[in-house]
Amino acid sequence: MHELSMAQGIINAVLETAEANNATEVNEVTVEVGRLAMINPEQLEFILGVLIENTIMEDAKIVFEEIPAEIECNDCKFHGEAILDDSDHYAPLVKCPECDSLNVETLNGKDIVVKNIVIEKPDDA
Repeated sequence: MHELSMAQGIINAVLETAEANNATEVNEVTVEVGRLAMINPEQLEFILGVLIENTIMEDAKIVFEEIPAEIECNDCKFHGEAILDDSDHYAPLVKCPECDSLNVETLNGKDIVVKNIVIEKPDDA
């Protein structure tokens, strides 16, 4: 299950950052999810909810921001947001919105990135 390893990677990154900053609690985490990251967002959210139990992230609000797929068309040279047929989110078709070509280079939208972490620190820190 791809979502499990993604969720664990997100949690590891957040906890490492929180611990390095002497956090007592993580209040909010913003995660950017590319449209072409090939994960099921609902499963990722569920797994994160389970894995953060009994950690300093337990009560954190997890915010997901979707990042569109950005392409450059090799046929008509269009540069911008792609058309996605993502009826199968594990293998979406990426098309140029100008000429309908599938001959495109993906520039953005494949990654999952922890964008922001809001923490609480002890009063004496």
